[in-house]
Amino acid sequence: MQFQQLQYFVAVAETRHFTRAADLVHVAQPSLSQQIKALERELGADLFRRARGNITLTDAGEALLPLARRILADADTARQEVQELAQLRRGRVRLGATPSVCTGLLPDVLRAFHDRYPGIRLLIEEGGSHDLVRELARGALDLALVVLPLPTPSPALTTVELLREDLVVVSSPDAPSPGRGRRTVRVSDLEGERLVMFRHGYDLRELTVAACRAEGFEPDFAVEGGEMDAVLGFVRAGLGVAVVPRMVAAKSGRGLRVTPLARPGLHRVIALAHRSDVAPPRAARELQRMLLER
Repeated sequence: MQFQQLQYFVAVAETRHFTRAADLVHVAQPSLSQQIKALERELGADLFRRARGNITLTDAGEALLPLARRILADADTARQEVQELAQLRRGRVRLGATPSVCTGLLPDVLRAFHDRYPGIRLLIEEGGSHDLVRELARGALDLALVVLPLPTPSPALTTVELLREDLVVVSSPDAPSPGRGRRTVRVSDLEGERLVMFRHGYDLRELTVAACRAEGFEPDFAVEGGEMDAVLGFVRAGLGVAVVPRMVAAKSGRGLRVTPLARPGLHRVIALAHRSDVAPPRAARELQRMLLER
């Protein structure tokens, strides 16, 4: 049974005339008649009683008509749904990002995307780069904003560098300034400072600890285990200092002293990642374009 045959059958049933039905579906009348006969052979029953000037449905035709109409209506609905997705009127994007990127980079871009495509649902998952890479690999995310280098490089992922961001030291204005009040501080100046440290698995934790060890000392943690908002809150309360991205400090700097790191300083690379073997959906590709052009 072919979809086209059902279209022809419904046209004849509604017009009760083979020639008018052929005109309706824009096909030659002999071709329409042949397809109706082929459908009848497939079903093993006549669908029409044919008499000169009088075409009526048989019992089999009466039974098939509502089913055929439903199939055609469902096909039309499917076509419209796909067209709406293609034209970015409906759909979803599953985006993963590290918490600091969610705080610093994403709000403005997601607002612009939502304003342009209000019918697209945005599903955001926060996590460390290791977790996000795993979610990408199993197909749970369309795109992810991760920190390079990846904890475990994967040939199944495509990454595009998005930005290179400086890190800064934040502290409470009520506490002594790190680096003895200088306009910039070195990583070595953090020796003896009490640090507010992120949880295990946080990219910023590994980067900060590695930088301290490269200067020959182990960092002293006042508090550890927090997410970005918690870390900034603990710093505001005067529990210690923290190393955070400049963009996060700029957006969340109220009640914080922000001190740049002296050259060469510390920085991190944010990249946009997706699976290499599967093209992201159209809506995800549009968000990807907006992120790259921001």
